[in-house]
Amino acid sequence: MILETFPVGPLQCNCTILGDEEAGEAIVIDPGDEIGRIHRRLGELGLKLKQILITHAHIDHVGGALKLKRLTGAPILLNENDLPLLKMMGEQANWLGVETPEIAAPDANLADGMKVGLDRFPAQVIHTPGHTQGSVCLHFAPLGMVFAGDTLFAGSIGRTDLPGGNGRQIIDSIQTRLLALPEETRVIPGHGSATTIGDERETNPFLQHFGR
Repeated sequence: MILETFPVGPLQCNCTILGDEEAGEAIVIDPGDEIGRIHRRLGELGLKLKQILITHAHIDHVGGALKLKRLTGAPILLNENDLPLLKMMGEQANWLGVETPEIAAPDANLADGMKVGLDRFPAQVIHTPGHTQGSVCLHFAPLGMVFAGDTLFAGSIGRTDLPGGNGRQIIDSIQTRLLALPEETRVIPGHGSATTIGDERETNPFLQHFGR
């Protein structure tokens, strides 16, 4: 298995390349920016991109998806509840004072319970609304990992003050969907360092009233 997570763009979104060197295939999660770098790395690793998986439709996570699709031919998958945010890309760019990236509708809906990923490294989609209405997490059970987007961070949770955000909803999503995962599950958040479900249950200040 090849697993590389690295920050991209001005907001340092964690982008991940997950590859199967035996099959020569890969997925990319949240290619928000620096698409040339991501594409070069896929070439260096000798991997053909099979899917572009977007945890939610904020510009720092989805901004480079169409460019990567054009370079590789891989389909873009995004939960349909975030389509309104996708249509707000110009406004999102204005929030950051950056150029508006070209965006297109996703090729498929990242629906709750859907199986995605690679044949040897499959993942299940977990719909976790709250940060946005279409936020999803990607649970790679055989690998003991979950890619949490901006739903859960080390010691924090995603902001809910932007369009589509809901504070009660994000807490419910974490409580009922993420804290139900095994304690040892490694959490790769959308920004910052990795953590585990057990550590967040025990120490995350936003989760203390129900985390134990």
